[in-house]
Amino acid sequence: MIETLIKIAIVIGGLMTAAAYFVLLERRMAAWVQDRVGPNRVGAPLSQLKKGWKDLRLFGLGQPAADGVKFILKEEYTPAHVDKRLFVLAPISILVAALATFAVIPFGSVLPAGLLWDEPIEMVISPGAGVGMLVVFALSSIAVYGVILGGWASNSKYSFLGALRSSAQMIAYELPLGLGILGVILATGSLDLGEIISAQAETGWWFAFTQPLGFFVFFVAAFAEAARLPFDLPECEQELIGGYHTEYSGIKLLLFLVAEFLHMIAASFLIVMLFFGGWHFWFITGHESNPGWIHAILRVAVLMTKIFLVILFFMLVRWSWPRFRFDQLMAFAWKVMLPLGLINFVAVAAIDQVKTISGNSSPGMEFMCAVAAWIVCIVAWVVISFAGPLVADNRPRLDLNPFDVDSQI
Repeated sequence: MIETLIKIAIVIGGLMTAAAYFVLLERRMAAWVQDRVGPNRVGAPLSQLKKGWKDLRLFGLGQPAADGVKFILKEEYTPAHVDKRLFVLAPISILVAALATFAVIPFGSVLPAGLLWDEPIEMVISPGAGVGMLVVFALSSIAVYGVILGGWASNSKYSFLGALRSSAQMIAYELPLGLGILGVILATGSLDLGEIISAQAETGWWFAFTQPLGFFVFFVAAFAEAARLPFDLPECEQELIGGYHTEYSGIKLLLFLVAEFLHMIAASFLIVMLFFGGWHFWFITGHESNPGWIHAILRVAVLMTKIFLVILFFMLVRWSWPRFRFDQLMAFAWKVMLPLGLINFVAVAAIDQVKTISGNSSPGMEFMCAVAAWIVCIVAWVVISFAGPLVADNRPRLDLNPFDVDSQI
């Protein structure tokens, strides 16, 4: 019990701190992409008050604390026209669901016995769950309800449109998201993230190399599920002011924003663990189930480095790509991502059946299967591109009278 409580405290404290400083990192990256100066003035508190004291700006590392204090001290205003109970429940539910997702996500392998404990400690809040991916999908679905509640309870057309967009987007992209991991589950025979990582460590083949089509489908769908650009249509400020949280301010808005970053962090964890070997790295981390202290520390360092690089890519994409139109977003989900996910599942099942029938599990066979998977990926991408090109004709219709409403229905 005490061990679990300590894990929960460490994970929640680490995630909240990480979310705060990732906001600072993203603002600095936005400044770098746009060739301007980012936030760099807020430093150590009270270092500018006394005359003669040095101004400790510390590269702007105090900015997250200043932002947090600003949100906390702002007036807690609730509009009179909202449904107050649902209005308060929405940000709480989405944050709780985002935090609960990390109960089954490992932050390493195990800590060896020795210092203050007699048995190895698994670096996950809920060890031995066995169905970690099902828990992740269930909790991510609950998070969608928080967004819908926020839009509905706000009693605002902008918030309501943002909630409708979110529900349609999440339902559309949950299907390819699930199809993207079916190949991984088929190859490992497990829904447990720890076992999926161990399977990649034992073979030395990361699933991003052996299932490239599944990796692409899951990666793009993870962007959409986290509502990151170019998929942030639920809160598109050019059209909806702020989307589903237009009417929110103060600490309630902060809960929405923190949950958004936690979704990005969770997506990065899943991408790394399912397709990039998790804590595994060749010739460095080993693959034994009970590592020593050196390997245990290296595994945590490797895992966090991979996750950090994926988060950097999330941020780089946000400040590099334009946003889709909503009809393009939905067409991409149903006409491209869903067929590619189905093709990946059939291809992985066929390749796995060939390996089973041949009874050959040598490195040469693994290499041939990887080559076959890459061929399937390239061919499927080319076929889908030619079969259903996503070309939108935005030219005005000359046969329609702009002043005749009946002719446009």
